[in-house]
This record gives sequence, structure tokens and C-alpha cells, in this order.
Amino acid sequence: MTWLDEEQQRLWRHWLLLSTRLPAALNRQLQADSDLSLADFEVLVQLSETPGGRVRTRDLGAALGWEKSRLSHHLTRMGTRGLVRRTGAADDARGSVVVLTDDGRSAIEAAAPGHVETVRELFFAGLGPDQVRVLTGLTDAVLARLPD
Repeated sequence: MTWLDEEQQRLWRHWLLLSTRLPAALNRQLQADSDLSLADFEVLVQLSETPGGRVRTRDLGAALGWEKSRLSHHLTRMGTRGLVRRTGAADDARGSVVVLTDDGRSAIEAAAPGHVETVRELFFAGLGPDQVRVLTGLTDAVLARLPD
């Protein structure tokens, strides 16, 4: 067994800490400012960026990287709040489509400015353009090796 060297260990532990702290901070901001969770926001972003605010449920799950049960439970909660609704797929009796409601569109439009400001403050404020390019290349390289 070959262990991580000291520099790799430091980077890995910082990466894990970042992957916990950053989403938690973004979630707190969204909850405080718009009563949305980060997961709600992620769903609403995907829907708001699709034509007609409609996407097949399986495609939404794939885009988010979520398991089917997590997506189903979350969509149920969002549906109860009037942010989304589910309908049958017109071309497949077994499939379903998630639709962004007017309330969901209003919610993301109201939440987006504060969210972007927080992302800029917490993530991008300390990075120069060269660092952003390098970090983008690094994350692209790691993501390319991960299974879907």
C-alpha cells in the first residue's frame, strides 16, 4: 500500500473540508435569504435552464448526480411547496417530467442574485483569472475520471 505523501494528504483533507463547508455556507445563505435549500436551488437551476422549464425526471437526476430515491423524495417536498410539479411524459407512459411552476421560477429569480453574490464572495474573491483557469482545468480532469 502506498500512502498519500504529505502534500497530497494536505490537499485531500482541505478538499474534503471545502466540499463540506462551502455547500453548508451556501445552504445557510439560501435558507436565510429565500427559504430555499441548496438542493432546491440546484433543481430550480436545472429546470430554469431547460426549454419550457420541463425535463424528464431521469435526465434531471443524471444532471444532478442524485439517486432516484433522493430525487423522488426531494421533488415531492418541492411539489408540496408549489415550486415544481410532475406530469407523465407524453412520449412514454412509464416516464415522468418535472415542470418548473410560476412559483418556482419566481423563487429562483429572487434567490439567484444573493446566491451569486455569496459564491463570488466565498469562492472567487480570493482567486485571480489564472487561478480560476488552473482550478477549472484541475476539476475538469478529475471529473473526467469519475463515473456518471
